[in-house]
Amino acid sequence: MPRTLLAILAALVLATPLSASEMPRIDHADGRYTLVVDGQPYFELGAQVGNSSAWPEKLDTLWPKAAAMHLNTLEVPVYWQQMEPREGAFDDSLIDAAINGARAHHLRLILLWFGTWKNGSSHYVPEWVANDTTRFPRTLTRDGHPIDVLSANAPANLEADSKAFTHLMHHLKEIDGDQHTVIMVQVENESGSLGSVRDFSPLAQKLFNAPVPAALTTALHKPAGTWQQVFGDDADETFQAWSIATYINAIAAAGKRELALPMYVNNWLKSPRGYPILTVPGIDYPSGGPTFNMLSVWKAAAPSIDILAPDIYVPNTGRYRIVMDQFRRPDNPLFIPETQGFGHFPGARGTARNLFLAIGAGTIGFAPFGLDAFTPEEDGKPNYEQQGLADNYALLEPISAELARLQFAGAVATAVEEPGIAQSDLTFGDWAAQVTFPPAYSASADVTGLSPTAALHMGRVLVAQLGPNDFLVAGIDCRVHFRRLPVNTATQTEFLRVEEGHYTNTTWTATRLWNGDETDAGLNFKSPGSVLHVHLGTY
Repeated sequence: MPRTLLAILAALVLATPLSASEMPRIDHADGRYTLVVDGQPYFELGAQVGNSSAWPEKLDTLWPKAAAMHLNTLEVPVYWQQMEPREGAFDDSLIDAAINGARAHHLRLILLWFGTWKNGSSHYVPEWVANDTTRFPRTLTRDGHPIDVLSANAPANLEADSKAFTHLMHHLKEIDGDQHTVIMVQVENESGSLGSVRDFSPLAQKLFNAPVPAALTTALHKPAGTWQQVFGDDADETFQAWSIATYINAIAAAGKRELALPMYVNNWLKSPRGYPILTVPGIDYPSGGPTFNMLSVWKAAAPSIDILAPDIYVPNTGRYRIVMDQFRRPDNPLFIPETQGFGHFPGARGTARNLFLAIGAGTIGFAPFGLDAFTPEEDGKPNYEQQGLADNYALLEPISAELARLQFAGAVATAVEEPGIAQSDLTFGDWAAQVTFPPAYSASADVTGLSPTAALHMGRVLVAQLGPNDFLVAGIDCRVHFRRLPVNTATQTEFLRVEEGHYTNTTWTATRLWNGDETDAGLNFKSPGSVLHVHLGTY
């Protein structure tokens, strides 16, 4: 038996479900990560609601959309502004409504703390914070002008945010500590400062002129010195990143002392206006957030944060891959908590492909933004672009437990349709899965009798090795052949058994056999897709 297959089978044993009473956590083995919920690997098939959609009346309109999308997880904001309208007086009604609604609709939740930061600004702080700029100082520009961002260098700001977040986590422990409806928490939202590269207040300037903390210089293998001496042209942004990361780390650490859920931060990408030109921190993106160039700073400053996660809004699969490669590190799980998918964001049309790209890259979860805009029909006609994403979730949600287990074992590979790439080979030891996107699936072709989504060029497939000659294959708008390696004209491959079926947790049930026209020219997947168990042989 090949050594790679032995490693996969050993990892599958390690991924055996444990106790349902365990806290959610992030597990790491052999360079791979998984989210664990109730003792089992868990893959988030999620969506994020709109910024102002965590109110009960609005959520009531979104639960049916979550069901239509076949989600297993919904990402919902928690607003500091609403939760603590007066200092020390807390209103938990929105949190309770979200948790109760999720339970009623058999969903998990990821809560998004909109505290000090929301998209590089401080729009969600309570009025008693916003109105008292003496007690809760703002970030100052180089010219001494305040901007709409609380200073990360002001202890009073940190203390106020930390107290509110600690209350949130304490409340979750009281109402959800055993049920684990909430499986993860995002601490702040796209942190950083828009309007200034860093805080230039007297307190911040004093810290900037002082030696860089030894914890950072040691982690980065830098010599001692002031921020300017050590980091040169990058000193301002690096100082801001350290300031924000230590601030958020303190908030997360305080929250975890109440309830130790996995916690992550998301980030507004360091995306240039005219790629690949340089970008300006504080103008083109929030300065000091966990952008790819500041990940090592954040890792050194924020050990209580489990994941540094990208919000990916890019126009093509090439750029999507670049971002995933930047954030997938030995010390950082790949997790995509927000991406284009609903509405009219650049690249939204390709989101159906992007989920499969991300699975192949090892993401532990995926959530398009703006479930509110999910419209499977427009003007009485199918909206195939959005339906493509719903087809993904309908295909994968029933196998999500098995997918998470296999992915953590390193047994999963994916392929997607891309311009100029008509074929992809996925290798599994002695076997290769040859994936093609037939010429008939083109914008100019007559797709009568084929998938209605075929002309959108969103073909995608997931292949996972179950045993020496056995595979799980789930695909849409593609064709899959298998061949034995090394290629030998004297050895032919055959499908000994092809079962279509479904999983109940990790137990497979076959519902029919494929043969004849369904297998003679390879496994032909159309929309809305199929899930197959394939047993191969040679002669």
